[in-house]
Amino acid sequence: MPPSCRLKPLAAARGSLGLPLLITLLPAQAAAPAVAELPAVQVEAARVRGVDPFDLPASFSQVDAGDAADRRGAQASELLGGLPGVVARDRQNYAQDTQLSIRGFGARSTFGVRGVRLYVDGVPATMPDGQGQLSHFNVMGAERVEVLRGPFSALYGNASGGVVQWWSGAGAADDPWRLRATWGSEATSTVGAQLRGARGPFDYNLAASHFQTDGWREHSRARRESLNGRLGWTLGEGRTLSLVVNAFDAPDAQDPLGLTRAQFQADPRQATAVATQFNTRKSVRQSQAGLVYEQQAGAGSLRVMAYGGTRAVEQYLAVPVAVQANPLHAGGVVDLDGDYGGVDARWSWQGEWAGRPFDVTVGANADRQRQDRTGYENFAGGQLGVKGALRRDQRDTVSNLDQFAQAWWQWSARWSALLGVRHSEVRFRSADHYITPRNPDDSGRTDYSATTPVAGVVFRASEHVRLHASLGRGFETPTFNELGYRADGGAGLALDLRPAKSRNYEVGLKWRGDAQAALALAVFRADTDDELAVASNTNGRSTYRNIGRTRREGVEASWTQPLAARSELALAYTWLEATVRQGYLVCAASGCATPDTWVAPGTALPGVPRQQFSAKWSWYPAPWRLAAEVEAADRTPVNDLGREAAPGYALLAFEASREWALASGALRAFARVDNVFDRAYVGSVIVNDGNGRYYEPGPGRAYLAGVEWHFRP
Repeated sequence: MPPSCRLKPLAAARGSLGLPLLITLLPAQAAAPAVAELPAVQVEAARVRGVDPFDLPASFSQVDAGDAADRRGAQASELLGGLPGVVARDRQNYAQDTQLSIRGFGARSTFGVRGVRLYVDGVPATMPDGQGQLSHFNVMGAERVEVLRGPFSALYGNASGGVVQWWSGAGAADDPWRLRATWGSEATSTVGAQLRGARGPFDYNLAASHFQTDGWREHSRARRESLNGRLGWTLGEGRTLSLVVNAFDAPDAQDPLGLTRAQFQADPRQATAVATQFNTRKSVRQSQAGLVYEQQAGAGSLRVMAYGGTRAVEQYLAVPVAVQANPLHAGGVVDLDGDYGGVDARWSWQGEWAGRPFDVTVGANADRQRQDRTGYENFAGGQLGVKGALRRDQRDTVSNLDQFAQAWWQWSARWSALLGVRHSEVRFRSADHYITPRNPDDSGRTDYSATTPVAGVVFRASEHVRLHASLGRGFETPTFNELGYRADGGAGLALDLRPAKSRNYEVGLKWRGDAQAALALAVFRADTDDELAVASNTNGRSTYRNIGRTRREGVEASWTQPLAARSELALAYTWLEATVRQGYLVCAASGCATPDTWVAPGTALPGVPRQQFSAKWSWYPAPWRLAAEVEAADRTPVNDLGREAAPGYALLAFEASREWALASGALRAFARVDNVFDRAYVGSVIVNDGNGRYYEPGPGRAYLAGVEWHFRP
């Protein structure tokens, strides 16, 4: 994909508007004065240098980190909530990552993030196999988040049903430093500091934060430390060098596990009994660094990025002791330790073709992850929840080599086109070092490749309105977690799994009025062949298989509208129908190893609410800031059969802040109340849990108070 570029901002698109009202509004706005020129900002999701994203055939949102200024500052979901097409759920379980899906892609994941590509300051947070993590996204240092949806996501490679990019931003000479602290319900607190500025050719943005909580549910205590740094140097005219560093540490985060429907109704704050019996918990430690060199020379530009990091995970599961008697079982403790890295190089040229504006980019990237995976029994003698005998020892390696090209051409005053193609090769290798007479060599290898073309056109209907259409192909390989076990119960990797391949379509409308009013409407569909899904959940492990055809189709709309000089309303609505198009067999009971129950065509895919709505009203009577938020979601199916679902919910939140000018800067105090009416609801679901423990309850009424001091060093 093309490199970063200077572009005018697209207002953070949040909202919905009925089509009749839209038709009424647009003619009235057409006669309004021309849109005022706004300051340029860096918009990486668009990836076309010098072209306003308003003029591109893609759906994306840009969220300013200030939108979450009155929250805890601990979870990526705080900035990703309220966006059309996006489900970002805080699981109230810090042993697990934020639950993230875009237009239904990634909704089946029960561990980490899959199906969605993640980046932090341009450095991949998704591994070559498509598995990603959000836990090390540092909220304290964030400047903005960009979310790309639709066909053009495929230009980012494997498992790109959508793209989330997290940016900390460069420091400037007049930037203040800041200190921040919050206190809230369940002994939850955060403390953070950000140092940001510039001196001569050098700029910096350093942020560190500490978070801890006793947890709303039993057995959910957690602590996290996070550091993110961006250092930049101007090397000369048109040449810059940036160093991005990131570190994250979360020791022994307790895991309360999911609840059955009966347990949720009886006491949503409880932990599953086996969670305390085995002291289920997870520890994560990660550090990484990336170096980005950019050079501008006339109409051409070059960008080269290299990165590397290490990640260690230790997780204690609630696998019964008797189950581990199977000689092929990998045990109840997962211990992962490995490193990763890669390079990305791209060249872009901007000029004219046939006398009309033209932009082209070509490039390539290679990434590699090496992971030592060991498994142990989660007992020793009669003691549970401790590391016991070795049961698994293997080295997994996954790598990719991709080439890509993209071209944008405005062939007339009112028409433009964006075309792109990417070729990806993904290689999996596994070397088994745990070989016994009853546990044979499980080593194996498999390769996948795909070419994913995309194309889109934009029609400039007026100064304020753009119409666009796009289509493309995408693909998603199995991750190492899905390749780990064979569905037939035999030894070795599931090398028969095929990549899921999708065909994506979108038509949309964008409107941009005066005073940063904006509206976006998109109708989309994605047809997938060889969808990856759970084949069985038995003996404490999951196996996967390709189930055939599925479809995700829907409508998403967003509207941001200033109501007065210092007031704004932002709305977002998503209607998404994700269904099975080709029937298949699935296990219906815990312990089932052979699928035996029919899933009929038309059954809803699990993990995807059919409707979502959010609304936020903000008022800024200086020095105050007041806001009210409504968040609502439809019922969410929890398993392949579609026979059970988490109920829908609607929640209300209030927040307020006041700022005082000081000689040394500014002091701001803020407070927030979530779930004002103390509703009982399911905040997230564990799709296809083998024990029927699908539900992760959301918290009741919760309070937060905090202070933030901006000062100049």
